[in-house]
Amino acid sequence: MDIQAEKIQLAKLLLETENLNIIKSVKKIFKQNKVFDFWDELSPEQKKEIEKASIEIENGEIVDYDSFMQKHR
Repeated sequence: MDIQAEKIQLAKLLLETENLNIIKSVKKIFKQNKVFDFWDELSPEQKKEIEKASIEIENGEIVDYDSFMQKHR
């Protein structure tokens, strides 16, 4: 059986069940397997600063590392 058929079979079983414990168990499995994304852990201020920096990079408003270090030594 291929992956798509397996997913359809699982979806059918999930739709047919009235057992709340099964639904909670499946939901728990998905939550445990969620890939961690650091972005979700950042504050709105941190996200805003990162987005601002991204725009600055796109606009060429950058200084290379060596130039920066020479200026601040």
